Amino acid sequence: MTNSQPTYYRWIIVILLFSATTINYLDRQIIGLLKPILEVEFSWTETNFSRIVTAFSAAYAVGLLAFGWFIDKVGTRIGYAVTIVWWSVAGMLHALARSVFGFGLARVGLGLGEAGNYPAAVKTVAEWFPTKERALATGLFNAGTSVGVVVALLIVPWILTHYGWQEVFWITGALGFVWLIFWLVFYDIPAKQKRLSATEYTYITSGQEAESGNKIAINWVKLFTLPQTWALITGKGLIDPIYWFFLFWLPSYFSSTFKLDLKKPSLELMLIYTATTVGSVGGGYLSSWLIKHGWPTLKARKTVLIVFAGLELSIILAQFATDVWAAVGLISLAVAAHQAWATNVFTMASDLFPKQAVSSAVGIAGMAGAVGGIFFPMLVGSLLDSYKAAGNLSGGYNLLFTICGCTYLLAWTIIHLLTRKPKSVDISQLM
Repeated sequence: MTNSQPTYYRWIIVILLFSATTINYLDRQIIGLLKPILEVEFSWTETNFSRIVTAFSAAYAVGLLAFGWFIDKVGTRIGYAVTIVWWSVAGMLHALARSVFGFGLARVGLGLGEAGNYPAAVKTVAEWFPTKERALATGLFNAGTSVGVVVALLIVPWILTHYGWQEVFWITGALGFVWLIFWLVFYDIPAKQKRLSATEYTYITSGQEAESGNKIAINWVKLFTLPQTWALITGKGLIDPIYWFFLFWLPSYFSSTFKLDLKKPSLELMLIYTATTVGSVGGGYLSSWLIKHGWPTLKARKTVLIVFAGLELSIILAQFATDVWAAVGLISLAVAAHQAWATNVFTMASDLFPKQAVSSAVGIAGMAGAVGGIFFPMLVGSLLDSYKAAGNLSGGYNLLFTICGCTYLLAWTIIHLLTRKPKSVDISQLM
């Protein structure tokens, strides 16, 4: 740590988190973009694809619990490095798959590894940012989810044009190892970071519990006895499956409904996923702005959540869109609202829990989202297959859009009831 002029090193950390999240969602999205090609080559049905998605979701659920605990135990520097190596190797192994079972097995490896991204990233934000800046920092790194998808939309068609679908997995999987170099060179916790000025260190740690290199063991089971944990479980468990539906099935929806050629870069899908960046950053900025203007922290978060839960109802109108750009506009608003929601739910974890337990809390909540991601794709796959058999595939998507639009208000109501007493968890409650 230096005694020089104030630095803004914490924003370099956000760039690292943003880059990792971008790679995370790039690797995750590829299967959705390759779906029309792979289902022809391997004769997949919608149910086959849903099983591959379910394999990822189940592994993601297990990985969130495991990596949430692991990262709290070993710290963010080592924990993040392990998780990105794991998922990068798993992503590359997709190139060797030749069956539904093979792709399912590769998705299991990817899901286990990718699960470590958010526990590590949210814990890093809790370590590097004061409360009033955490939502903005979270929104910035969470924007990587949409940028990763847009990058996939750009590079996957290019790789397919010059090579084949196997090379898509080899090339994109290698990006994680490039990121690892920068992480190991530039990252450590604030107390150990020599590039950080004393002035910025004081700013970061103001209002936080004392930083130390000691690992405090928490009673992990006690997290399940707290209403704050169940508020996070609700915010993720009911809502994450919806975004995964948007992630994995939207390319297929536009291909079947509006005849988009997914072998070419799709401006329509790029605009939709770019809108999620606006929602992620905007949602984080809005609650941070309210806090800076005197709002109680939890009140600011929940106010933003209900605003975007209301905006999410717009997705219901997509069933009436007969023009591709009308559908793009409505779905763009819906996915932007989702990312604003997700940013504030993630930030609530660092508001409600001490830093020693943040990764575990995020892991538990993320597990709930992944469990929902196990069952929702089953519903999606069977529903779309039945509607396709009846010659009305768009009707299946319309029903799914209605379910998605209404779920956010239900989730907000439960969160509000669980957090009526805005009290943070003390570390002593988890010892």
